[in-house]
Amino acid sequence: MAAHSIYGSYTRLKSHLMLAACFACTAGILLILVLVLGYLVSIGFRSLHWSFFTELPTGTPRNPGGMRHAIAGTGVLIFLASLVGAPIGLLAGIFLSEYSSKSPLAGPVRFTADVLAGVPSIVVGILGYELLVVPLGHYNGWAGALALAFIMIPIVARTSEEMLRLVPRSYREASIALGASRARTIFRVVIPAATGGLVTSIMLAVARIAGETAPLLFTALGSRLMTLDPNEPFPSLTKQIYDYATGPYPEQKRLAWAGLLVLISLILGVNILARIVTHRMQRHH
Repeated sequence: MAAHSIYGSYTRLKSHLMLAACFACTAGILLILVLVLGYLVSIGFRSLHWSFFTELPTGTPRNPGGMRHAIAGTGVLIFLASLVGAPIGLLAGIFLSEYSSKSPLAGPVRFTADVLAGVPSIVVGILGYELLVVPLGHYNGWAGALALAFIMIPIVARTSEEMLRLVPRSYREASIALGASRARTIFRVVIPAATGGLVTSIMLAVARIAGETAPLLFTALGSRLMTLDPNEPFPSLTKQIYDYATGPYPEQKRLAWAGLLVLISLILGVNILARIVTHRMQRHH
């Protein structure tokens, strides 16, 4: 009896210690996040002003102007990349979730998606340069958007597969029992039930590509002009931040910090929005 009591006390102590370790690790991660964000806000917010969003670069290092062109360019690149990456990724996720048991291609497709998700983004940039920049003879926004889409596809595919697998099998069985075809069941029952998760997968992929710089260095290159024509070298916020941060002028470096604050706020906002959408969709279902 005494041995049982000692063992119970030891188990409770071990449980409390592990719980305390989990809380300590969580607090450490949150502290690092707060320190990074606090440092970024303290430097970037001082350089953030209305002209940052409304003015174009002046070409004068002492008075660099704003980043309106870069913000608009990043929005266009993300939109074009999502038009390509989101549908392909979703269709791949549907295939892996709904047809993997009957197709010998499921294993290789899943393995390929996992490998592509871990490929360094600079490799994607070099690939885009060789396939899209060299044949056209000049840097362009299409190459940048497709490079970002290439990064987006495996993320959406694997995340959407897991979201679709969370839909209860009884939903599928009930729909088929009522006479619906497999495709109709997927698009009328399974996908609506997993809408929140699918939206989250797309938003997470968007948050990932919004902060990419290396692929754009080899494809879109960047521009100081306000342009919405993807056939030309195309501006982006990450590339403009890179140029200013590596330059010798303190005025441009301060503007780069402001750009970093805007970019981090964008990524953080997309992630928070993804969590809100997921929570509401799960509560609704």
